[in-house]
Amino acid sequence: MEYLPLIGTVALLNLLAAISPGPDFVMVLRNSLTYSRRSGIFTSLGISLALGVHLFYCAAGIGYLISTSVVLFTMIKLLGAGYLIYMGVGSMMAKRSKLDLTATHSEFDLTRFQAFRIGFLTNVLNPKATLFFLSLFTLVIGNSTPLYIILTISFIIIGTALSWFAIVSVFLTRQEIQRIFLKYEKEINRILGGFLVLLGIKVAFTLL
Repeated sequence: MEYLPLIGTVALLNLLAAISPGPDFVMVLRNSLTYSRRSGIFTSLGISLALGVHLFYCAAGIGYLISTSVVLFTMIKLLGAGYLIYMGVGSMMAKRSKLDLTATHSEFDLTRFQAFRIGFLTNVLNPKATLFFLSLFTLVIGNSTPLYIILTISFIIIGTALSWFAIVSVFLTRQEIQRIFLKYEKEINRILGGFLVLLGIKVAFTLL
């Protein structure tokens, strides 16, 4: 019972972080609209499992090493920024997806692995996620926190992200939403791609 406030605090902070617009949300939005509900859900799965990577190295103390090593953190930051810019440019240059509203997915759908990989790399290469979970573990979780509490919190964080992004994927693949997308697909792809590029530039040049 004494750890319920801690668990509640972490769950709330993580939910707010998941809901806040960022690279993860934009990538789920892009893959759900451009390809299919399945692609959006597997992208969500990739993002959620990538959170497990952050949780592991932060709990193990590696996150502190990354945050204090200028060279190592800069390398991770530039890798993440480069990936976001790459995906953004690809989105802006993408051809029309030719969605068939009578089918369950687009003819040019991503494979499960491709969608999963996009989601995983988008999150695991995001240095903002490193700092978020490092802050979470250093400010909320102490050395005396039992292992089962840390594991419980980790499952809550992963489950919250997966549930939220899966809901987003399902909502965005409703036919009435897709009709709007088909009408403004070129403009939407440019906006989403531009946003990813701007996020990548911000990640690369923001002094953390």
